[in-house]
Amino acid sequence: MPETPESLLARLAALGIETTTTAHAPVFTVAESQALRRSLPQGEAGGHSKNLFLRPAKSGPGPHLLAVLEEDRKVSVNALARAVGAGRVEMAPAEDLRRLLGVEPGSVTPFGMANAPPGAVRVLLDAGLLRDHEVVHFHPLANGMTTAIRPADLLRFLEHLGHRPELVELPPPAG
Repeated sequence: MPETPESLLARLAALGIETTTTAHAPVFTVAESQALRRSLPQGEAGGHSKNLFLRPAKSGPGPHLLAVLEEDRKVSVNALARAVGAGRVEMAPAEDLRRLLGVEPGSVTPFGMANAPPGAVRVLLDAGLLRDHEVVHFHPLANGMTTAIRPADLLRFLEHLGHRPELVELPPPAG
């Protein structure tokens, strides 16, 4: 049974990880999430991301990739995959999202790693996103909520789950 937002937040709290979660209308794009920022307790503060769930291209072996990038980052997914030693990739279908991360399209989040078996998904985290912000914001498995968490606590949670997040240095985001 996949984690729910409530069980995820309880799991974080049990680990002593402080978070702040705000409910809002569901958002499906970076633009929609930008429009609701004023309603978050931190307002515009903190890092916001776009999360890409990728699978090896049809003939490629290997685990899926979850790329957690600064929201304004412009990057070729295949250039990113090459930079981390993966083969060609493509966007993963909704079935893979549900099966591996336990989320629906529009709700991709590093918190989905709570549902992924260790080794099934490589987590690629934009090093600048984590380095440049005191808190980062992600959906807690559903896109009708946003959870703020300290970057070090996100890393600790992922490692607690048995995942080894990879920090990736990328060119500065556009803008």
